[in-house]
Amino acid sequence: MPDFDMLVIGSGPGGQKAAIAAAKLGRRVAVIDRPDMVGGVSIHTGTVPSKTLREAVLYLTGLAQRDLYGQSYRVKEEITVADLTARTRHVVGLEVDVVRSQLARNQITLLAGTGHFMDDHTVAVRDATGQDRLLTAEHIVIATGTRPARPASVEFDDRTVLDSDSVLSMEKVPRSMVIVGAGVIGMEYASMFAALGSKITVVEQRAGMLDFCDVEVVEALKYRLRDLAVTFRFGETVAAVERHEEGTLTILESGKKIAADAVMYSAGRQGLTDELDLDKAGLSADKRGRIAVDEHYRTEVPHIYAVGDVIGFPALAATSMEQGRAAAYHACDEPVNPMHHLQPIGIYTIPEISFVGRTEDQLTKERVPFEVGVSRYRELARGQIVGDAHGVLKLLVSPEDRRLLGVHCFGSGATELIHIGQAVMGCAGTVDYLVDAVFNYPTLAESYKVAALDVTNKIREIDRMKR
Repeated sequence: MPDFDMLVIGSGPGGQKAAIAAAKLGRRVAVIDRPDMVGGVSIHTGTVPSKTLREAVLYLTGLAQRDLYGQSYRVKEEITVADLTARTRHVVGLEVDVVRSQLARNQITLLAGTGHFMDDHTVAVRDATGQDRLLTAEHIVIATGTRPARPASVEFDDRTVLDSDSVLSMEKVPRSMVIVGAGVIGMEYASMFAALGSKITVVEQRAGMLDFCDVEVVEALKYRLRDLAVTFRFGETVAAVERHEEGTLTILESGKKIAADAVMYSAGRQGLTDELDLDKAGLSADKRGRIAVDEHYRTEVPHIYAVGDVIGFPALAATSMEQGRAAAYHACDEPVNPMHHLQPIGIYTIPEISFVGRTEDQLTKERVPFEVGVSRYRELARGQIVGDAHGVLKLLVSPEDRRLLGVHCFGSGATELIHIGQAVMGCAGTVDYLVDAVFNYPTLAESYKVAALDVTNKIREIDRMKR
């Protein structure tokens, strides 16, 4: 008889939810992770600290209030790293306690150490002293997550040349910074440091940024960041990064040179699979450390599952949780519905971006007719109250059956607001529901009503022309 019914390697969002789901179904479950990493990358260096840092930045800089109190308004004049990290440490500590409590409450054994395979049913747990303890399990879930990818040509010192992990432990707020990579993580940190007053230069080899988002929303973000003195260098590649006593010098292949206090690389993520000895279990990973799975999150070895960032796209905490649950249910022969195809995307730049469904460009390419309804925060009483004159909500609606095809939001609370549109779309609702619904006043959610009325008026005008 194996030691456990399910053994989970990694305690991040995917691993936690897989373990708890199996425990709820009466299985004997254990989770392996280092004592200092309970909660996984998400809690320690990823989602939770970066979003907490963002809240600290917004509060201490008073950025969101400047339209009301003037451009010189700040809550604290000299913002130090200690001011920013105090809030982060507090929240991370609380979140770790929550994870430990949830695992304990569900009688899940938490094993301190790192796991590596001995065979397809046996995992060795290596503790801090280097001692191995062998454990067997009927099912194994790999949920080890990822780390920032580091180009071999760059010499990182975690002080002036950083990645998205080491940026959280900077000694001081840089006066200037080069951010290499205009993806989600790069743009989130670019907006945070720009809000703190750092002079930011973003270098991206592609022609633009966030190309999976709505074009107008990306343009609005660019405008807001340029307003905070962010410089964009699109179509540029970094040739070298030099470290000097005074800071760093980034040399681009075009010949441009950029002097800055620090450089942060945001060059994708690498799966944490190097030390798992996958081959001993009959498994392998691709060159980015990712493990291939089927629709049930099974690997090539049917009783071994993989969930979360380690399997690649979409690599979000939210989707990782659902993957963990689905894998556990499948392993326990419990019926489970596939994850809904409508998944909201949230980008925690300043201001936030969030969307669900398709973009205008996608619909145009697919030759799907649509009409656009827009609501601007400045037209809402709540927008004026919170001091956000720049936010916008956009509905893409089919003029044929009046269903929502996409919802795009830019501004305060965008990542919360998007779920109203997601719910309507998920229930196959039409724009008429939003027209007829009563929203609390004053709220930002009222933007759905305004945008719905805008788009239905446009559709009505077109219908009149047809008569």
